[in-house]
Amino acid sequence: MKTKSILFALVMSIVSVAALAADPVGPKVVVINQKESGIYKVIYAGEKAGRVTLKIYDQKGSVLFSESLSNVDGFIRPVNFKAMAAGEYTIEVTDASGKQVQKVNYALENQINSVHVAKISGEDKYLLAVANNNSEEINVRIFDGNNNLVHNENLVVNGNLGLVYNLKNVNGTPTFQITNEMGTKVIK
Repeated sequence: MKTKSILFALVMSIVSVAALAADPVGPKVVVINQKESGIYKVIYAGEKAGRVTLKIYDQKGSVLFSESLSNVDGFIRPVNFKAMAAGEYTIEVTDASGKQVQKVNYALENQINSVHVAKISGEDKYLLAVANNNSEEINVRIFDGNNNLVHNENLVVNGNLGLVYNLKNVNGTPTFQITNEMGTKVIK
């Protein structure tokens, strides 16, 4: 799997360099979404060394980030949107030749990375496992086979969580509904 990631990164780098070199007139800016959600790479190739300014704007046109570099003719800069709200952002690179603008649509990744429900063999018990990188509040709702709510609780998850529910008195196959601030996942 790691080999595939490295190969993909190499191919993307070659494609980016080829895209930058395809038109030798004027500065070029390419923004690449990285494998990790919320991380982008800004690649700039200019005609000659000089002063370059990188700015990031929100949807309202407010400057969120500004950086000026002196005596550069190119750079590769990672940009992290993880602490930002979901939405469209504008990345602007300005040099002596003019301004290049790229748009980025950043969507928040669901904070619950993995939710799994498994029936414990030979029993009416179910294991709920939640893998999470952050601390957050989730709501766990369990419905019986007739879609009647039989359990409802709010939990604070700090990292990973594993709970066993005894559903001996529940009719039919239960349905688990896990909700956080980003959305809901239903497991039957």
